[in-house]
Amino acid sequence: MTQNIYELNATNNKNEDINFSTYQDKVLLIVNTASACGFTPQYKGLQALYEKLHNQGLEVLAFPCNQFKKQEQGSNEEIQKFCDLQFNIKFPLFNKIEVNGDNTHELFKYLKAQAPGILGSESIKWNFTKFLVNRKGEVIKRYAPTTKPEAIEADIKKLL
Repeated sequence: MTQNIYELNATNNKNEDINFSTYQDKVLLIVNTASACGFTPQYKGLQALYEKLHNQGLEVLAFPCNQFKKQEQGSNEEIQKFCDLQFNIKFPLFNKIEVNGDNTHELFKYLKAQAPGILGSESIKWNFTKFLVNRKGEVIKRYAPTTKPEAIEADIKKLL
């Protein structure tokens, strides 16, 4: 089992393997996303948080996922194009992953184990579940898909 988030890697949408040690000493907001979800407009709020707090040490990391009613069917290139056109996002977008089941990405296995959901459940219930990680790489909190990015700002500021 992974001891800390900095041991993990993920492939960004440019097919570059990113080691999470790159984000050491940063506050991370990690989100599983989808382009055709009722919560997709949260991309706007995530971008606003990123613009406002990035210079203070916030990184927003988006992980597209097609496991919930197939709301992210596009290729990695199509997802990037959608995010650029609709929301002009500047934060890192990663390749599409799975967040539940046998093929769960190691990052989400780690996040779910560190911050279980309601009643201790580790499974992700829907798109736009968010995890807040402090500068030491500790998972501080899991937020429900219904929690808007702007509602997390105060928690983020406490960690910056």
